[in-house]
Amino acid sequence: MAKTTAGRFFEDYRVGEVLSHAVPRSVSAGLRDIYTSLYPSRFALYSSDEFAMGCGLGASPIEDLAAFHLIFGKTVPDVSLNAVANLGYGEGRFLAPVWPGDTLRSESEVIGLKQNSNGKTGVVWVRTRGFNQHGAAVLEYCRWVMVKKRDEAAPAPETVVPALAESVAPDALTIPEGLDFSRYDFALAGEQHRAADYSLGEIIDHVDGVTVSQAEHMMATRLWQNTAKVHFDATARPDGRRLIYGGHVISMARALSFNGLANAQMIVAINAGAHANPCFADDTICAWSEVLDKAETAAPGVSAIRLRLVATRGHQAAGALRGDDGKYLPDVLLDLDYWALMPS
Repeated sequence: MAKTTAGRFFEDYRVGEVLSHAVPRSVSAGLRDIYTSLYPSRFALYSSDEFAMGCGLGASPIEDLAAFHLIFGKTVPDVSLNAVANLGYGEGRFLAPVWPGDTLRSESEVIGLKQNSNGKTGVVWVRTRGFNQHGAAVLEYCRWVMVKKRDEAAPAPETVVPALAESVAPDALTIPEGLDFSRYDFALAGEQHRAADYSLGEIIDHVDGVTVSQAEHMMATRLWQNTAKVHFDATARPDGRRLIYGGHVISMARALSFNGLANAQMIVAINAGAHANPCFADDTICAWSEVLDKAETAAPGVSAIRLRLVATRGHQAAGALRGDDGKYLPDVLLDLDYWALMPS
């Protein structure tokens, strides 16, 4: 009997199937330092126990996107090992903070399948949930992935395209227990801007850029235990180039957004997201954001702000997203729609 596996291909999936992903991961306090060595993240609530306690939390939790990457990485061997590309996200909710000492595991349900017209690949939709050691859900999200077929002659499965919500409703956002921004220290946070200072439709150019290195990307992808072949194996793509993990672009763009959105402290939902174009080593990632919506929450002094975060290859005009043909401009790398928590 074979002891190794080549991973799943498109024809191996069935709608309704639940995949329990292997290798739980215990989270150490050191992950915060590794995360900030990879991404220039400076959000105060994730940097300082004292600041977090001043906001009503017991200590500083692990950065929300670090938890996302850890849970995402568990899914790769079963969902996207043979992926051509990770296409998008939806209906994502951060349900509880992740703390040092927590152990995370994940499972995914196949919720959609559609073979592409070329007969060589297909799109697989999954809904993934991450759990801590107590069995409590800390994160859930949907994603869709283009996956190779093992046998191009294999019959196409029945097409099932799930209907996903355009966004997470404000009243469905989970606010961490105890969170209180009524005594928020704006000086320590780094900016004075609160939710009331932002206008719907406002565009914020985050000014800075970071050039991605091959070594940094390889370290990050190993950290998240993401085994997708296109990130590691230069022979996995016809052009011989290793694709930068899309989550690496998300974290880099989120870190860059500190300049202008330093008080958007916690991501609580991912409404939608698309990796519009591939990113490669030596690309310089820049970012801009658009304010899409705002909402009040029941937590003292806490508002929710809905933001579109766009990462680009090099410095592009802030606000430029699509061409006249409706397609993403060639230097747009990421289009991410999310909710964050900010002082009112």
